Amino acid sequence: MHRFDAITAEALRSSGSMKWTTYPDAIGAFVAESDFGVDPEIAVALHAAVDRGLVGYLPPAERTALAEACADFHRLRFGWEIDPGDVHPIGDVISALELTLAHFSAPGSKVVVPTPAYMPFLEVPLLAGREIVEVPFATEADGRSVFDLEALDAAFADGGGLLVLTNPHNPLGRVFTREELSAVSEVVERHGARVFADEIHAPMVYPGAVHVPYASISEVTAGHTVTATSASKAWNLPGLKCAQLILSNAADVKRFRPLKQEATIGAGTLGVVANAVAYRRGGPWLDEVVEYLDGNRRLLAERVPELLPGVRMRQPEGTYIAWLDCRELGLGEHPARFFRKNAGVVLTNGIDCGEAGAGFARLIFATPRPILEEMLTRMAAALDDLSAR
Repeated sequence: MHRFDAITAEALRSSGSMKWTTYPDAIGAFVAESDFGVDPEIAVALHAAVDRGLVGYLPPAERTALAEACADFHRLRFGWEIDPGDVHPIGDVISALELTLAHFSAPGSKVVVPTPAYMPFLEVPLLAGREIVEVPFATEADGRSVFDLEALDAAFADGGGLLVLTNPHNPLGRVFTREELSAVSEVVERHGARVFADEIHAPMVYPGAVHVPYASISEVTAGHTVTATSASKAWNLPGLKCAQLILSNAADVKRFRPLKQEATIGAGTLGVVANAVAYRRGGPWLDEVVEYLDGNRRLLAERVPELLPGVRMRQPEGTYIAWLDCRELGLGEHPARFFRKNAGVVLTNGIDCGEAGAGFARLIFATPRPILEEMLTRMAAALDDLSAR
């Protein structure tokens, strides 16, 4: 029995998280956060920072410590050499996208979003006055989702100026290969477009897959990319409001210089402390969490066909997100509504991730295994009741 197995739903509700108190009568699997607590290394550092009174605006020393820790982590884990001076704290990945839209993409150009997509990526560009072009992923015979390069090319030809590239992918769980990313880069470069690379799930990749930072592939990708990442998913720190904006070419570095103060003001000081410690000393915790999640994803791959006949799921290569194809169940475009009402399990409706997600549901499996088992059992019972009517 793993120590995470002992974490109960009652304990999680009492902790007061959004995931467990928004729907207190149900199991929450709709918010991309984990239920495994905090790495003790990070907890100690946060308590020490508060005891020191480090709760004001971000000091230069903490900013530097984060930049160096983030750069070292990427070098050691992914082989990407980054100048720490090109790593900047920012409130979150959404803030990084807003900055990229405003300052690193052609004004008025369309935003190309492969779908299904992380929900805010279909909302934020609209708020910035941009038109979104949804480009559904293609599906291979084995159910593997891949980029539709011809459709991407057409989207850029029709005025697309910025590609939102999420890798590892939320919600599909794909970890794209170097060859796949290189093929995308050729399309982007052919049209003189830009890429916003969301790599927030990069530390959470399972055996058999390798994360390749998009900007690290070549001088071409470095030249047209703005990268955003954070320790917030892998170490469960989203409420501390800290991500990293990584620049990878001289032109963007120059363009960012006058924006630096304004852009980074939203990063929380304690979030910066926590992210730096995660990158520096959080390796053992990360490895344990990824190993446990690997067990969860394998459990899902085994139990979904058994308990939920008619639901299809391809085992994710990264993230802690399962993408459930519920179209054969006849539940319409919003299967999550059915499971919320009839099973007491709160998922995300796939259509919230774009038109390509109609009939799908997104499930967060970063939870203790007994809770995951109960989740599936409840969903199975709801489907049994439906078929018996």
